[in-house]
Amino acid sequence: MSGTRVSRRGSAAHRFYSVVVFVVLASLDNVAIGLVPPLYGPISGALGVPQRLLGLVTAVSFLVSAVAAVAWAYVGDRTNRKPLLMVGTLIWAAGTGGSALAQHYPTFLIAQLVAAVGLGAVGSVGFSVVTDLISPRRRGLVMSFWGLSQGVGTLAGTLTGGLLGATDWRRPFLLLTVVGLAATVAYLFTYDIRRGQSEPELAAAFDSGAEYDYRISRADLPRILGRRTNRWLIMQGLTAQAAFGSLVWLPVLFAQRAEAQGYSTATAVVVGSVFATLFQLGGVFSILGGLAGDALQRRTPSGRALVAAVGILAAVPFYLVLFLVPIRIDVPEGGSSGAVIGAVLASVVTEPTVGLSLLTAVLALALTSANSPNWFALIADVNPPEHRGTVYSLGNLVNGVGRAAGNGLVGVVFHGLRAAFPPPLNYAVGLAAFQLFFIPTGIMYWLAARTSPRDIAQVRELLHTRADRR
Repeated sequence: MSGTRVSRRGSAAHRFYSVVVFVVLASLDNVAIGLVPPLYGPISGALGVPQRLLGLVTAVSFLVSAVAAVAWAYVGDRTNRKPLLMVGTLIWAAGTGGSALAQHYPTFLIAQLVAAVGLGAVGSVGFSVVTDLISPRRRGLVMSFWGLSQGVGTLAGTLTGGLLGATDWRRPFLLLTVVGLAATVAYLFTYDIRRGQSEPELAAAFDSGAEYDYRISRADLPRILGRRTNRWLIMQGLTAQAAFGSLVWLPVLFAQRAEAQGYSTATAVVVGSVFATLFQLGGVFSILGGLAGDALQRRTPSGRALVAAVGILAAVPFYLVLFLVPIRIDVPEGGSSGAVIGAVLASVVTEPTVGLSLLTAVLALALTSANSPNWFALIADVNPPEHRGTVYSLGNLVNGVGRAAGNGLVGVVFHGLRAAFPPPLNYAVGLAAFQLFFIPTGIMYWLAARTSPRDIAQVRELLHTRADRR
């Protein structure tokens, strides 16, 4: 710890504004991710390519964003994080704008990859900043809002793409470009949050005017991977995200079900987007998962990992029911978006198959949503402040590989299943099969529950030692 006195601490209102900006605007990367899948049909028609090539764009974008995030996070763990977030936001806004203007598939692909590079900064660097504002006792709860904001971003992207893009697929991309530029302006007025300021072990040192001046170096990388809990937290993303990555095809599944029941493509796109958005509302229960993780963590240092393990494993049967039980769709053909939305919402009450599917989806998403806040909180718990952005980005890199695999391979699986299961059944069977990847994910969280107590204790001891050196 350095004895240099910090001259700018920020008012309570300024700090609150900064938290809101970082959490809410972190959702924008998921808006961009969720924007494309509902529009696979219209974009493929406009660019003259099969839908599976657009699935490839999404898959490669996941991977590029995850690789870029490692570089962004490493630099963020060494330098001022605020400028990085602004530059990253401008890059993804430029890529999104380029996607709207693309007239050919290669141009669209390049624009999406540019956007993916910028998106890598938002999650990894933003995570490092937010963890410096949260005390360990409340990490699960606050990180549930962080994760929830990203889930809301995915829903917003799905809904925006399906509704605004039903007649003109370029319109949602132009809107998101404007939002990205506004986000850059919002970043200008945020408070410069100090690294490590939320740690109880460092509180006395900060109160005396000291500054936490430890920064990551290349020599730290073996130590990061040497923490056993880090290894489980990073590797679980490979299987978890294979399952989660397949879920971006939810709008396509429900759109295909609508077309199979005689609806036009335009109506089916709206139906698919609304159903997918409605069925993902269970993600709001991540708040309960975060609270449960905080509560059990106060009883045992294995608490967060145990909550995540139980939630992931218990969700699998509900996903299987969701995909394999058919639903009856009753909406006005060719009606306005408002009329279709109203009919879908009414069917939750009037159509038993829709009501059952919604209940099943909410339970499945509620259980798996325990994963997100406890994963975020565990990364903060078992790593010192200067390592957190990098560990998050390494986990996000593996997440990206898993999500790219899930998103890309599921399209191949759908195509392969067509011979035995005509659409939309091939989509249902394929999605159900990919949810089995949650089983090894739950096992890895159980293993993390065995290693996390020792790693948490070591971090606390390290911070105490550094505070005493001020």
